[in-house]
Amino acid sequence: MSVSAHHPRSVRAASIGELRRLGLPLPPKSFPLVWEPGDTVELRPTTDLEGRLAILNVVLARCFGLPQEDAMGWLLQARLIEGVTAPEWRFLTSGEGDPRAFVLHLEAIYALSWMLGLSAHLDPARPSDRRLVSQLPHLPSRESYPQWRSRTLVAPRHAAEVAAVLDLYYCLDWGYLEAERAGLRLPGTIDANTIGQRRWALEWAVILRGPFHDPPPGWEEVDLST
Repeated sequence: MSVSAHHPRSVRAASIGELRRLGLPLPPKSFPLVWEPGDTVELRPTTDLEGRLAILNVVLARCFGLPQEDAMGWLLQARLIEGVTAPEWRFLTSGEGDPRAFVLHLEAIYALSWMLGLSAHLDPARPSDRRLVSQLPHLPSRESYPQWRSRTLVAPRHAAEVAAVLDLYYCLDWGYLEAERAGLRLPGTIDANTIGQRRWALEWAVILRGPFHDPPPGWEEVDLST
């Protein structure tokens, strides 16, 4: 359901305040807002968020030795094959691609779990919750997709709250990259790659409606260049 987004300048002021607290470089005053006054926001359907998390979990497991037959069999049984992107398909079926890049998706999984209410925080200075692995489909025991969904009992967060966190991570992405470029000390134990993965999931999950927004992008179409 689409709801009114918080005023973008109030959200941006809070985001900049968080960057100041963390001691990160601040983006220029011309840094674009994520949305305009009067825009509305919604999250992708809960089933889409759950499906994307489950697919990324299988891709991650494949990086750590899950056999191709088991990976594809689980996705087929879960009826998630249609949600697998082309790069993911090539990696799952033939091992094509850099496993190190796919391993980074753990932080995108973490952001999705936060949006679904399965993780308590998305602290930009802290790594993923240690409980995260226990909240994912347990592939070694062949836990099915329906079994996992019954066990987790998701409670998606309010769309306006998630949009505000998206604005924060939009600014954090700039701040972390600038800090690393300048050789500055980072505020915690995570780096720009972690921030970028979390932002990726947020950019994909948050749907903004207004005169200046394009249709929601596919997972591989998310643009993190700005």
